[in-house]
Amino acid sequence: MKTPKILVETTGPVTTITINRPEAKNALDNEAAHGMAAALKAFEADPQAHVAVLTGAGGAFCAGADLKELGGGTDYFPWAGSDEGPLRAPLSKPVIAAIEGHACAGGLGVALYCDIRIVDETASFGVFSRRWGVPMSDGTTVRLPRVIGQGRAMDMLLTGRAVGADEAIAIGLATRKVARGTTRAEAEKLAAQIAAFPPIAMTSDRQSAYESFDRAQAAAIRREMELSLAARRQESQSGAARFAKGEGRHGQFKKQFERK
Repeated sequence: MKTPKILVETTGPVTTITINRPEAKNALDNEAAHGMAAALKAFEADPQAHVAVLTGAGGAFCAGADLKELGGGTDYFPWAGSDEGPLRAPLSKPVIAAIEGHACAGGLGVALYCDIRIVDETASFGVFSRRWGVPMSDGTTVRLPRVIGQGRAMDMLLTGRAVGADEAIAIGLATRKVARGTTRAEAEKLAAQIAAFPPIAMTSDRQSAYESFDRAQAAAIRREMELSLAARRQESQSGAARFAKGEGRHGQFKKQFERK
């Protein structure tokens, strides 16, 4: 039987999507890229799925587009700039990257698509496609400056140099560093924690943060207020009542939030 290039596993509200091409450091050929798009679309459409973890098999995250396929004459489709691209626009629900090994070229774009990036000491980021004349078409040139700032982004984009785990943490490219080989487990643990929060306020705050990039400050603040209305009506009063009764005081949470 043919081995699937994209694996999907579900544990409660957490969906784990694994790029399964370890023999190619999880480079995405067109079939795998379409498969990842389908997996993300299915996660988005599933009302029982609340947070996704995106990772790679065999000690690598993603080495970008499959250059062997490209070199053989098969062009790749833009992962962010095409309607069927897996990285076209943020989903309505959080995605956490669990990164070990290479997250380079288009793999950097896959990592940047995620809301949170968890790494171990083996993680390495870079626009390694610079030396082969392959441009970024996965959202990297747009998202990287927003995550780490224009100056640092230009350094990575123009030089194609490798950025290791510690530097990635220092510049904000990676969010958390964990023990070697534990990125998936830690990402899934964090995903379950996020999935336990009241969902309306969490997702509306996330959406406001993304939309603010395209708006003037006053308009962005108005939009934040608009997005907050549903949570204020459906979650805030009951949450405040729980706090008033003593739940969560002094940083102690007696029980996880439950979804209704």
